[in-house]
Amino acid sequence: MAIKQYVVASFRDEDQLLPAVKKVRMQGYKLYDVFTPFPVHGLDAAMGLRQTALHTAGFIYGALGTATALLGMSWIFVVSWPLDIGGKPHFPLPSFIPITFELTVLFSAVGTTLTFCWLNQIMPGVKKHIFHPRQSDDRFVMAIEITPKTQVEEVKQFLLNNGAEEVQVQTAEEGWWYGLFSKREKYDDINPQWSVQ
Repeated sequence: MAIKQYVVASFRDEDQLLPAVKKVRMQGYKLYDVFTPFPVHGLDAAMGLRQTALHTAGFIYGALGTATALLGMSWIFVVSWPLDIGGKPHFPLPSFIPITFELTVLFSAVGTTLTFCWLNQIMPGVKKHIFHPRQSDDRFVMAIEITPKTQVEEVKQFLLNNGAEEVQVQTAEEGWWYGLFSKREKYDDINPQWSVQ
């Protein structure tokens, strides 16, 4: 995985964070991610994130469950083991509806949950770099990726002027890994402590 540097800013509340995110994007800085302890209304639009396609995936999984149920029961009752039960037809569609409904819901729920976990990289055992120890508690944290064109001191001062209470430059491996958080300890000597301004 690539080792990258980030300017990380910590904000006290969402009223300071939202305008800062908009201004960071307007300045053309490369916004890596924003971490909040709870969902913030309007943050996805401020970050320029497109609408999720998870609902489309849920529909596809549901359709797959419907097809699996209908094809499975049709094959069993018409081809594999046709039974004459009181003169009823071999393909009694009204009798298939409860099982079809249940498989549709099952496929949709399980498939959407697994897709959500895969897209957000939150499977069991997955670890990611933690930019701030309180990012899931009471702090709102913004990480800006440092590119060759980035003036680090300028970005730090820009964030402080726009409501950031703490600013820090961190080095971290991009992405995620399996295992323990001790993997990031090798960066402790190059990651300074939080500086409160």
